[in-house]
Amino acid sequence: MHKFKIIQGGMGVAISDWKLAQSVSKEGQLGVVSGTGIHLIMIARLMEGDIGGHIRRALSHFPFHDPVQWILKKYYRENPEKGATYKRPPMWSFKPSKALNELVVVANFVETFLAKEGHDNPVGINLLEKVQMPTMASLYGAMLAGVDYVIMGAGIPLQIPGILDKLANHEKVNYRMDVKGADSGDSFLMDFDPKAIFSSIAEKAQNLLRPNFLPIISSVVLAKTLIRRSTGKVNGFVVEGHIAGGHNAPPRGKMYLDENGEPIYGEKDTPRLDKIKELGLPFWIAGGFASPKRLKEAQDAGAEGIQAGTIFAFANESGMTDNEKKSVIQKVVDEETVVFTDPRVSPTGYPFKVVQMEKTMSTPAIYEARPRLCDIGLLREAYKRDDGKIGYRCAAEPKDQYVKKGGKDEDTEGRGCLCNNLCASAGFPQHRKDGYVEQPLVTAGNWLPYLGRVFKEGNREYSAKDVLDYLLS
Repeated sequence: MHKFKIIQGGMGVAISDWKLAQSVSKEGQLGVVSGTGIHLIMIARLMEGDIGGHIRRALSHFPFHDPVQWILKKYYRENPEKGATYKRPPMWSFKPSKALNELVVVANFVETFLAKEGHDNPVGINLLEKVQMPTMASLYGAMLAGVDYVIMGAGIPLQIPGILDKLANHEKVNYRMDVKGADSGDSFLMDFDPKAIFSSIAEKAQNLLRPNFLPIISSVVLAKTLIRRSTGKVNGFVVEGHIAGGHNAPPRGKMYLDENGEPIYGEKDTPRLDKIKELGLPFWIAGGFASPKRLKEAQDAGAEGIQAGTIFAFANESGMTDNEKKSVIQKVVDEETVVFTDPRVSPTGYPFKVVQMEKTMSTPAIYEARPRLCDIGLLREAYKRDDGKIGYRCAAEPKDQYVKKGGKDEDTEGRGCLCNNLCASAGFPQHRKDGYVEQPLVTAGNWLPYLGRVFKEGNREYSAKDVLDYLLS
């Protein structure tokens, strides 16, 4: 295990991009890229002309020639058309095409390769347990680029350690998928075989680095479960409280809402750091710890350090659009920031932090104006149909479609298309053929009002190094 005090949070889609991760890792802390939906971002970057040539440079280092050629032929545009509709690959299913597996492997390789380029310090990748279907391909792509850490939350990733062990040897792996309505005797497995997808892998191919695995947990009970039941070694934990940005763990027990419509968290939802320390594994604390004082508190409690996301999300190097960065920073300066823990917007059913901003999907009129559509499907739910086969549905898709697939009408209320909204926040909004342009949704933790501590008075921007200088001061 490497020694670092700061883990830069892995914020998707592409907010924690390679530029941010590289900047943090070069300073000796752990830079992290987000692998969630990164194949969509790579396609968009190629279709916009691959500004700077970074994608093509990384592709030239990919170990297998054939997929690089078809990806460039299909997506790269030397003279891009402004405002064009991005090509979208097929949505994921339990039996993805060889081409889709190749695309996701390559995209995660590219993002990790670029983050590791130019230095010898470790880099991590963040994935979501709730987004299961691309996981094996994503891990393998990042491992081909030498990723050092895998960080996963939004669920209980028991299967990941064993998958990492096998992928390091280019072995076939499978993933037991979550399926709504499955019986206790059902076992729905998804396979990923590197040697079948990349036939040019030599029988004696050099083994890959098995990255350290750091699951994100919210309780000592979950930590013990992962240690006891995981398919391989867990190397440490990120202990995340409910004020962190993005998806939050639901409150333990039945969910109740306060007068503002936000989930009510209690004492049971506060991680017992003393108990987690007793487990003997290194851990980092996330959610509201982005200050020198709180970093010291974390270390005094036995942690190696902290994971920080929000403070990096608005740095110059992050993948968020300049417009959203400037708008949020202005709200911080004017002391008008509001972060709402929305219990409805995520199709996963998990609470999701949303910054309340004009001209984004947090505005009711803009939300209502969006024609419901699920055309990316990363957050789709697999369910068992009456005929025993697998179907897919998303609570953010058109209501009649969702209900026709056995979903409940009430489960569609307030749901948003995070897949498209978060791509838009990273500067890659889909321009639909009917003229509609997808709008952004910005997420941040409850720490957001304190962002002004990082940038100096009279200056409305800051770098990743400024963040680290502040945290380590």
